[in-house]
Amino acid sequence: MNKALYVVFLAMALDAVGIGIIMPILPGLLREVTGTDDVAPLYGLLLAIFALMQFFCAPVLGALSDRYGRRPILLLSLIGGALDYLALAWSPNIWVVAGGRILAGITSANMAVITAYITDTTEEAGRAKQFGRMSAAFGVGFIAGPALGGLLGMVSLRAPFLLAASLNGLNFLLALLVLPESRPAATERAPIKLGALNAFGSLRWAVGVPVLARLLVVYVLAEGAGQLAASLWVLNGQDRFAWDASVVGWSLAAFGFLHAIAQTFVTEPVTRRLGERGAFILAAVADGVAYAVMAFATHGLAVFLIMPLLSLGGIVGPALQALMSFRVGQDRQGELQGTLAALGSLVGIGGPLLFTAVYGATRTSMPGAVWLLGVAAYAIAVPLLPSRRALAPTGTPAGAPAGE
Repeated sequence: MNKALYVVFLAMALDAVGIGIIMPILPGLLREVTGTDDVAPLYGLLLAIFALMQFFCAPVLGALSDRYGRRPILLLSLIGGALDYLALAWSPNIWVVAGGRILAGITSANMAVITAYITDTTEEAGRAKQFGRMSAAFGVGFIAGPALGGLLGMVSLRAPFLLAASLNGLNFLLALLVLPESRPAATERAPIKLGALNAFGSLRWAVGVPVLARLLVVYVLAEGAGQLAASLWVLNGQDRFAWDASVVGWSLAAFGFLHAIAQTFVTEPVTRRLGERGAFILAAVADGVAYAVMAFATHGLAVFLIMPLLSLGGIVGPALQALMSFRVGQDRQGELQGTLAALGSLVGIGGPLLFTAVYGATRTSMPGAVWLLGVAAYAIAVPLLPSRRALAPTGTPAGAPAGE
């Protein structure tokens, strides 16, 4: 494996630790600064604000990295993330928390830059494997992050944010000192078009690339299913199974561990044997079955028992990202990854608002019913997936320019 990828994966893992640390204690922080126990709507709103900023900023970071290089854009995002966690650590009221989430949404759009870096340094045949390793690195971060957040949160709701800020600072120093640029200075780089900086213009360009439009619909459905778990894991565990911050943290850590194992050791053999399309279908079915169990579970132990299925669902993203990267030329991979990140963020705007609203309306009358929305998303996505022949790598050119 390209040695530079080790640095990128380690940076991803440290970033995940920082994100995971705050997950078990963010609802508690909201209760503290608002003085109310009913924080589900506000929790969903903050998730939507975070995703909104990612939507607008991911294409910008992706296009800027195409023009100026991956390394400087990644460095700027990392130092911004450290400032966000410091703001949350000292937040006296909900407005500072909201401001911190806005800054976090801007800086966390660096996923587009990281995936573009991987595309720069990996041949088509190995991209699903490297995307799987990237996701696994994120999962490894989730092994330590939520566990630390849950334990520290039992002592102080502010301590996890300080640790997250420190880890983001370490992440910045690591990239500053040892991460090389993946795009050589001699590479011809076209001027940035305004459409590439506009999330909607970038989406118009992507829709015009053959086969990619249909894959984008599948991507939206898969992202929606993923947003369901991200939005409700903490609230569902606390309300239905009486989990405290510590149990929430350990549950997320256990899921991160299994997720990392699956994406590190399962993604490559599954994609080699079944292809990226077959791997997506297998992972979608596994995740859909797990969501069905979540809908009817009556004890928290069931969540831990179905984690192997949930971890197999982690193959969905790498397989789909590889399929879409085949459709676009090398000179626009950053824009593609920025577009995907923006589209995922657009789903993340409506998803948390919808899921938390449905959960709040049904948690007493029909506990767990909201998880069936994830089953429905996969039931629609799998039949929509283009045929194997249509998905064959073609070395497709970059396609039409983004709209102005």
